[in-house]
Amino acid sequence: MTFIAPVKFAIDLLAVLLLALGIKGLSKVRSAREANRLAAIAMILAAFGVLLNSQGTIGISINSWIWIICGTLIGGLLGAITAKRVPMTAMPEVVALFNGCGGMSSLLVALGVALFPSADGSDGVVGELIRNFSIVVSLFVGAITFSGSIVAMAKLQGWLSTPSWTQSKARHFFNILCAVIALIGGIYLSIDGQNGLFLIVVASFLLGIGVTLPIGGADMPVVISLLNSYSGVAAAAAGFVVGSQLLIVAGAMVGAAGLILTQVMCDGMNRSLVSVLFGGALGASSVASGGGGGEYTNITSCSPEECALTLEAAERVVIVPGYGLAVAQAQHTLREVTRVLENADIEVTYAIHPVAGRMPGHMNVLLAEADVPYEQLKEMDVINPEFPGTDVVLVLGANDVVNPQAKNDQTSPLYGMPVLDVQEARTVFVVKRGMSAGYSGIKNDLFDLQNTSMVFGDAKKVLGDLLLELKELGVGSKG
Repeated sequence: MTFIAPVKFAIDLLAVLLLALGIKGLSKVRSAREANRLAAIAMILAAFGVLLNSQGTIGISINSWIWIICGTLIGGLLGAITAKRVPMTAMPEVVALFNGCGGMSSLLVALGVALFPSADGSDGVVGELIRNFSIVVSLFVGAITFSGSIVAMAKLQGWLSTPSWTQSKARHFFNILCAVIALIGGIYLSIDGQNGLFLIVVASFLLGIGVTLPIGGADMPVVISLLNSYSGVAAAAAGFVVGSQLLIVAGAMVGAAGLILTQVMCDGMNRSLVSVLFGGALGASSVASGGGGGEYTNITSCSPEECALTLEAAERVVIVPGYGLAVAQAQHTLREVTRVLENADIEVTYAIHPVAGRMPGHMNVLLAEADVPYEQLKEMDVINPEFPGTDVVLVLGANDVVNPQAKNDQTSPLYGMPVLDVQEARTVFVVKRGMSAGYSGIKNDLFDLQNTSMVFGDAKKVLGDLLLELKELGVGSKG
């Protein structure tokens, strides 16, 4: 069928263009939803193009169509259920799981080609070497991505803790041993396409576990974005394996985007990628170094009523959302509070730290879900100069990203990390359940400052009480 080749080329080209537009659109909150739809359409077109090409070249039997249809229905149903039922607080775990699924898909594609090679032998010696090398890369990166993502998901969900041995030098020996075994398996596999196949798969699986297991919660946003990059690299390698230009281009774009995001996250935490992957958990290292320790000596607590009285007299208020806000699912209650303040002609903005929450953009998505205007969301570099002119800062569940130790204490593991300068405001209210530390396990010096007051309680309940107090005071009633 001579018409199949140009039709598939057109479909692949359109899919690549839509995917590129989708990835570009995801960089802005305002266009993210539409960009996600474009990317989904691109993937549908890509799958259709693969089926069209397979039908035109080797044909697809009835039994194959049954497997394809069943797999599509099951996968689509699971995806729809996940999208509807998973709460926003668990979204980082879902992203990690999706990264793992992408890695496993690339691994299975390469595994299938290695176990059932084409019998035409038309690739030649050079083509055979390229194919075998691509299989090695796809198996190696795909296995690491899958096992590492599953470990990341389990740690985020609280199913898995960091074993003590992973904070010792023994972990480096284990990881090096797995890498060497994987390399040996890759060499054998590159020579004839099958020897060493399962050696590289098993060693790579163990390497993914060994690298991810020691990493603490504070560094998990970096790990998630890095695993996303890995899944793109694995997909690009799988594209070389099956000769799909679309898969190569899509995988390369995802891999590059994930790597750039990883670097942005490292910059936001003042951490190098090497220290994240091989330095162990940040919390453990802080305890070992002794930095950031000590007891709180000047804690001031207040009630929602006192907080409401201060907000009533304010002209400018900055909200700092954190993971505690997400856990309490309090974003909609927060939006009601800010509407009351806005009706009283009080200026309200939101300070967004690049690593607030558990994944990049976590707070942006959370606030967008509550219909917070995009123009009120300000990034750290933009909002920091405005804190000295701010009357009230309301910190909701954030911890490490507002810790002044990052600028004042050279012995602290957080020192040098860019943080929100909330202490520069006239008054700071911190809403927390208790005095527990953040992911880093480090005391927050903000809580001891004279202009800081703690409002203890669940964020949703505290904001609900605050809303009632503001209404009783008549704030915003003229609006």
